[in-house]
Amino acid sequence: MDAIEAAGPAPKSKHYWKAVGPFKDVLHKTVSSEQLVALSEKNPAIHLAYAARQFAIVAVCSVILYQDQPWWIAAPLIVLQGFTFFNMTTLLHEVVHSAVFKKTNPPAERVLGLLYAITSGISASQFTRWHLDHHDGLGTNDEDPKRHWLSPKRNARWFKLLYCTPALMPIYFRAAAQEVKTYPEALRRTIARERMATIVIQLSVGAALYYFGGLGAMLRVWFLPYFLVFPVAFTINRLGQHYCIDPTHPLKWSTVMQPSGIWDFLFVYSNYHAEHHYFPRVPFYNLRKLHMILRPMYAELGIKPRTYREILWKWFVLNKAPHTNWDLPATTT
Repeated sequence: MDAIEAAGPAPKSKHYWKAVGPFKDVLHKTVSSEQLVALSEKNPAIHLAYAARQFAIVAVCSVILYQDQPWWIAAPLIVLQGFTFFNMTTLLHEVVHSAVFKKTNPPAERVLGLLYAITSGISASQFTRWHLDHHDGLGTNDEDPKRHWLSPKRNARWFKLLYCTPALMPIYFRAAAQEVKTYPEALRRTIARERMATIVIQLSVGAALYYFGGLGAMLRVWFLPYFLVFPVAFTINRLGQHYCIDPTHPLKWSTVMQPSGIWDFLFVYSNYHAEHHYFPRVPFYNLRKLHMILRPMYAELGIKPRTYREILWKWFVLNKAPHTNWDLPATTT
């Protein structure tokens, strides 16, 4: 047993909440208490309708892709399938924040969490702990597991591009394994069981597709969406979270993204990440409304909503470094 395991989990400092506390009046000057209550209202029917839509997309794409199709039909469906696999994490994210049911319902939330996690290929318990620690440790290099373990430590274009390839899988699971070492033993056992179940189910799906439909069906329905498209969706989504920021102001520690119907659909509103960090109990289907209400605050603070086209250009072409102010001159490699 190494030192970190022997010492047990280190206490978290709640860095983000302490840093943003003095600026709460700025937020509440823009969003009234009445508006916040309305936006935070949870409607399980809406959540489950979105979940049904996501699973219906997977079902329809799978049925069509199972049959040999011309490339111009298969290609967009493979992309849609991959984005939908990724976006099951958005639904899981809602479970983490108890944003599904009007009152907390642990048994139902547990079932939904496991269902969404298996579809996206991760451990529900790992994601839950990881994500809540991310909220608490935002703005730090060590207490935010996303920044500590997943942010590229080399500001090189070739290394950044690895995150858009199947190399993301070992990168992510190595990061998760490192963070798990800081968790209590009981939680680590739960995560290990969930991860094994997810791997077995995912590989079983691939094997069944290969056995019954052949190599082509397996590639189109499962392998290409999961191993080629999923990493691209993951990378684009993450670039719109905390990479283009102003480290000098806590209200600017998240990237504000320009509203877009296409990205709202592809990311199931998880593209409104700054708004989520300000008010994490607002369900995903109300985040676009919250963004519009916050527009005056953004203007007052000089926060510019970004597009994914701009974010991708600055990340890959201009080679901007993560968690820095991208309006400043780039550091190139």
